[in-house]
Amino acid sequence: MKKLQSKLPDVETSIFSVMSAMANEVGAINLSQGFPDFPIDIELKKKVIEGLAAEQVQYAPMPGRIDLRIEIANKMAIQHQAEFNPLTDITITSGATQAIYSTLTAFINNGDEVILFDPAYDCYAPSVLLNGGVPIHLELKHPTYHIDWDEVEAHISGRTRMLIINNPHNPTGAVLCEEDFDKLEKIVLANPNLLVLSDEVYEHMQYGSTHLSVLKRKSIYNQCIATYSFGKTFHATGWKLGYAVAPEHLTNEIRKVHQYQVFAANNTMQYAIAAYLKTDQNWQGTADFYQQKRNLFLKEMKGSRLKPLACDGTYFMLFDYSEISQENDVDFAKRITEEFKVATIPVSVFYKKKTDHKVIRICFAKKDETLVAAAKILKQL
Repeated sequence: MKKLQSKLPDVETSIFSVMSAMANEVGAINLSQGFPDFPIDIELKKKVIEGLAAEQVQYAPMPGRIDLRIEIANKMAIQHQAEFNPLTDITITSGATQAIYSTLTAFINNGDEVILFDPAYDCYAPSVLLNGGVPIHLELKHPTYHIDWDEVEAHISGRTRMLIINNPHNPTGAVLCEEDFDKLEKIVLANPNLLVLSDEVYEHMQYGSTHLSVLKRKSIYNQCIATYSFGKTFHATGWKLGYAVAPEHLTNEIRKVHQYQVFAANNTMQYAIAAYLKTDQNWQGTADFYQQKRNLFLKEMKGSRLKPLACDGTYFMLFDYSEISQENDVDFAKRITEEFKVATIPVSVFYKKKTDHKVIRICFAKKDETLVAAAKILKQL
């Protein structure tokens, strides 16, 4: 038998799986993996039951249920004052990760370079590699985690096919401002073959400022794709339901891939979310909800030697532990899980170079009592 050759020889088990398994093993409070520990809205549960009663259990249309796509278009018109055609511009996917993978598969060929920013969500680089592309890892500037756009411009060549941005940004909680988009726009206009993939799954978790979407930049819209997640917005990550928004000529190519990866996302959940969105603008309160949790956790952590970095978006916060230990962040995260029974995520795992700034990521998408209990323990460090 021919020796197997891995397509991802350097990829190991996800740190999220490792830390969650460790948390379960030692009975730790799990602030590592990004999933809520509180129930979803009872009205959304009712819509799921309604969908089952109506036998909405067979295949959905390949691009997604039209009622859901219409509701998404209505939502985006309110949110961004921009019109998107539900027939041609919106595709329902099995989570935002699948939307990202379908997009990369549609547009990345052997040797194409894709610029991404470390610390980066862990699906980006492997998805580029699986499609024969070359990830170009640029690092956000610690401790504010901003993009150096001059550095971006210097790395663009005739081989550069795509730029991946994440706004708000996981794992850092940083957000892009108008000046960032002005600089992005300038770069894209100067490179007509460059595409932008904007991961905007935390769009409704931005604090103190309004979320800015790449889709609102009309001058570059024809070169942009944005991906989203209902799981993040409605606290139902296990449903794995998301969507991609792009102009028709890009959407057509994404759908060609999508139909052979999953064909269609879960029809019952599509029905439920479409019906739920019809009843109210229930996504409007998400930022206030999570800002309260962020502020509660910060209040409970006062006096700790874990120093919080700025968190302007997502439901993650970074904490600098350099006053406590000079251990590498992986060892530190594992040790406090075992000894203090609180699981976090070491941020170096989000870097190609394993850059270690002595920071850990904490998820605050938890019940208030969970956050209070975890903070009480962490203050002992």
